[in-house]
Amino acid sequence: MNIASRRERILLTAITVIAAAIWFFPLYWALITSFRSEHNVVGNSGLFLTEFNPAAYVSAFLNTKILTWYVNSIVTALAITVIVITFGMMCAYALSQLRFPGRRLLYGAILVSFMVPIQAVVVSQFILMNDLGFINTWAGVILGQLIVPVVVIVFKQFFDAVPKEMREAVVLDGGGEYTLLFRLYLPLNKGIAVALAIITFIQAWNSFLWPFLVTTSDEVMTIPVGITQVHDAFGVQYARLMAVALLGALPVVAAYLLFQRRVTDAVMLSSGIKG
Repeated sequence: MNIASRRERILLTAITVIAAAIWFFPLYWALITSFRSEHNVVGNSGLFLTEFNPAAYVSAFLNTKILTWYVNSIVTALAITVIVITFGMMCAYALSQLRFPGRRLLYGAILVSFMVPIQAVVVSQFILMNDLGFINTWAGVILGQLIVPVVVIVFKQFFDAVPKEMREAVVLDGGGEYTLLFRLYLPLNKGIAVALAIITFIQAWNSFLWPFLVTTSDEVMTIPVGITQVHDAFGVQYARLMAVALLGALPVVAAYLLFQRRVTDAVMLSSGIKG
């Protein structure tokens, strides 16, 4: 390795470390703030933790409905993930493998909808949920987040890459469309299905705007919306607010750390980079 190449590696490493430190600092600040007393938070607390006070976490469990918010987030995020992946996969299979009038027009509409921000349709969605009586219900939270066209687009691209010979072999054995989808196309693209499911779950868990609009009761709020309810008669309690925010993010962080390697390997296998 020559000197110029070594200097480039050192420079890139230094830039990476600096960028990582800048990204991590807000998380670090939130963590040490959550373990401080309220008096220490508003005072000259400094950059390092000088005390270990778990009172904010105790208060978060005793004085907020965080457990209820956890249940709401888990139920709605899981339901959204299952419905989006299942119907997105079936829609993508139909667009990829079936021939019917208007197929290209339908796919074009899905591509266009991918470019429309969700904020542009929240008013019409809210009116629809209100007419259906789904305001302040799990159904309202779930139905408003089922528009995920990127799932259909990604699945279709992978289904298009499956060799036609494999499909013809299954058809010759008497397999129908559901057999083709669930016994051929889905197993061959299991990795991308897992990756999309995890991404969809994380997005549903972190979603704020729609659950904020459609829920008005603490008993139906999800974690991101519930955090906004953490306040006190004497003002904002920053330590408790940070504790609730970190507790709300903990399941997503754990899921990412648990499945990170599996998702990376699965995507590489599905795209043909490995194997």
